[in-house]
Amino acid sequence: MMKPYTVHRVLLLLALVPLLHSCIKSEPENQECDILEAWIADEGLAPLFYHPSDMRIGSVPSDRRLLTFTVKPTLSLPPVAVSFRLTDGATVTPASGSLQDFSQGPVTYTVTSEDGQWQRRYEVELREPALPVSTYDFEHHELSANGRYYVWYEQGDDGVKRYVWASGNEGYLIARPNTEADDYPTAPCDDGYDGQCVRLTTCSTGTWGRRFRKPIAAGNLFLGVFDSDSAFTNTLKTTLMGVPYAVEPVRIGGYYKYQPGDVFTDKEFRELPTRQDEASIYAVLYLNHDASGSEVLLHGDDVLSSPLIVSKAQVAALPPCDTWQRFDMIFEPLSPIDPDLLARRGYNLALVFSSSKTGDTFEGAVGSTLYIDKVDVKFVDPQSGGKEEDQP
Repeated sequence: MMKPYTVHRVLLLLALVPLLHSCIKSEPENQECDILEAWIADEGLAPLFYHPSDMRIGSVPSDRRLLTFTVKPTLSLPPVAVSFRLTDGATVTPASGSLQDFSQGPVTYTVTSEDGQWQRRYEVELREPALPVSTYDFEHHELSANGRYYVWYEQGDDGVKRYVWASGNEGYLIARPNTEADDYPTAPCDDGYDGQCVRLTTCSTGTWGRRFRKPIAAGNLFLGVFDSDSAFTNTLKTTLMGVPYAVEPVRIGGYYKYQPGDVFTDKEFRELPTRQDEASIYAVLYLNHDASGSEVLLHGDDVLSSPLIVSKAQVAALPPCDTWQRFDMIFEPLSPIDPDLLARRGYNLALVFSSSKTGDTFEGAVGSTLYIDKVDVKFVDPQSGGKEEDQP
């Protein structure tokens, strides 16, 4: 039996000091059993990786159970020791830092809580990079590990699930924990352009949201990771946007339906009758390491403004419509792309969909709904002198 989901992933320690007793009640043992970080410490293995930062997974999402270290193509993979930072008091089997054989596929690690009552199982793999996806149809989704909301993944011919998509659903759980999965801001829908699609809806965050001046949650979906640890301190830092790409995207298109909500409000939840909500679709290609070699992931506050962006694409307008309409956006180059660095996965692609364009500042209209399906990415064919190709 798996332990119940803990929203903040931090145990609140309550010191009970009875006035009528001379002793202090002992602190309960921790019930958490999460992997918080994972890394490979052996510097001798660095040649197996594209970048030193590929040897560390610095923030493991709470709903993630597959941890992937990306390695260069290799004929043989030696035994590797993966180390972990766990929640306080937890233990892991096999032991953190023990040598394991990853050449035959993922290795299963079991984390046990300090009180011994709860366990979580993780799969850890060392895998060569998958080819960039040229079509996203949003058919692959499942309930999160805690069973509360939906997550999306891509699945290649090898059958392996790759969790490249993230949303703000994990943050919405904090605001409205009793919501059914189908009523979260980001959810699947059967009425797609072809098969299923993803439905993004701007939702109220209730009394919790008004108290913290976060009255709405826009439905969103993006390539990257959601980090709930920043939900209270800086919500714009919760979105770690982008995944490595080894080919240059030149245009992205797809199909959408959109209807804005009736009443536009600001972060104080005051009505702004002269404003109408708008949806947003954009993408950027950016350098994923800075000049010092440190890993970079863009967030909600710099994904459109970072000096590391080398090209950008954005849909100018998404007029309201009840039937499926085509959208297209072309990447505009901002600085030259180094083909050798690109081949070494030195750039990230961030692709973002949102039901409220200003939802990151908690302005929008409850009920605004954006449907997205059949998104296709065209790349530069490196063998054709810059000509586009559908398949990388």
